[in-house]
Amino acid sequence: MKHFVIVALAGIVSGTLAVTQIAAPLLAQEVKQNATVYQQLDLFGDIFERIRAQYVEEVDEVELIEAAINGMLTSLDPHSAYLPPEDAEQMRVRTRGEFGGLGIEVTQEDGFIKVVSPIDGTPADEAGMAAGDFITHVDGDSVLGLTLDEAVKRMRGPVGSEIVITVVREGESEPFDVSIIRDTIKLTAVRSRSHGKTVILRITTFNDQTMPNLEVSLKEQLEKAGGINAINGIILDLRNNPGGLLSEAVRVSNAFLDKGEIVSTRGRDQNSGERFNATSGDLAEGRPIVVLINGGSASASEIVAGALQDHRRAIVVGTNSFGKGSVQTLIPLRSDGAMRITTARYFTPSGRSIQALGVSPDIFVEQPRNRSADSSAKEEESVPERSEDSLRGRLNNDSLTEDEIRQIEVDREQAKDSALLREEDYQLAYAVDILKGLSAITDKN
Repeated sequence: MKHFVIVALAGIVSGTLAVTQIAAPLLAQEVKQNATVYQQLDLFGDIFERIRAQYVEEVDEVELIEAAINGMLTSLDPHSAYLPPEDAEQMRVRTRGEFGGLGIEVTQEDGFIKVVSPIDGTPADEAGMAAGDFITHVDGDSVLGLTLDEAVKRMRGPVGSEIVITVVREGESEPFDVSIIRDTIKLTAVRSRSHGKTVILRITTFNDQTMPNLEVSLKEQLEKAGGINAINGIILDLRNNPGGLLSEAVRVSNAFLDKGEIVSTRGRDQNSGERFNATSGDLAEGRPIVVLINGGSASASEIVAGALQDHRRAIVVGTNSFGKGSVQTLIPLRSDGAMRITTARYFTPSGRSIQALGVSPDIFVEQPRNRSADSSAKEEESVPERSEDSLRGRLNNDSLTEDEIRQIEVDREQAKDSALLREEDYQLAYAVDILKGLSAITDKN
């Protein structure tokens, strides 16, 4: 018995020694790491004091510290930043759907400011700014070397004032200037219209008003059409939608899904992730849906497109989306400012991350550039259409009733409308045609 006790104790002692031998280097490493951090903080303090005492001009100490904080955050990724009190308030106001500015969503790439997308109906949109444009100068001053927030500040100003932005655009041989008059930006989150039997819902942003606007807009269009059974489907136009609130993206996705996961987020701590699931109820009552996206569709709009695509609830048409697959959290600070920091990545229901990749459309359709009418095109338009109906002495078609003939004439007029729409907006016309095809298949089945 004594022999067994001694062996057991010996095992415990040796185990303790082993743990001590392993833990000691780890503890020493942690102490060394902490010492290095404190040394760096002392270095920061030394530099701060030397700038205060020796810089050629007197410095604003608060601005100096804010710049240091912002530099620390912007070194992480393009979407993390420090927001001074004024900027933090503007960010909060913007989520409510109204703010002052030009009306463009921007990011930073290769040191320059890149336009994610202009917002519909804003001064930037009306001035012709486009997704993918690079802004190199603001009022003649280069933005190279500025942080994203510093460049954005340069573009802000009093409502009614003019700003000249120098733009580099793919396909243009030389940079060019765009003059924009600043204005108060009032976002209409959802615009709606109908084309034939198709309801088109244009979602421009995801703010507090998006879901209420969507419900009202869809209800209005359905009432005009004569009910849900009178339409052949819905187009969700998310082109040039720079995103917004995650919660609104979840609500919009949920509006057209009966069940299943919408999106999940995963942060540094794997246990802190969230999953958002759909609840029963489909505003479209199973009618076909086409989602339109392009390179200006980012963040929240990619969540919606990805969720509906993964659940086979919608056909996604257009070009690859922007590829912003990260979640930012706005953390209020004691100074009334705020810290915007990337806290998670999001994943579509199938488990894919679209970060830096974007959502790939099911049907890839580029928007043709506006074609100028040349002389040959004008000549073609001047030639009258020839058909059997235009021939003298033609035979009448007596195999159809008058109602059937009238229906054919209505269908032809709608086809002409689609042709006109193709000239105006090729991608949208393509989406309308897809819904017509889906509707025809559904009706046959």
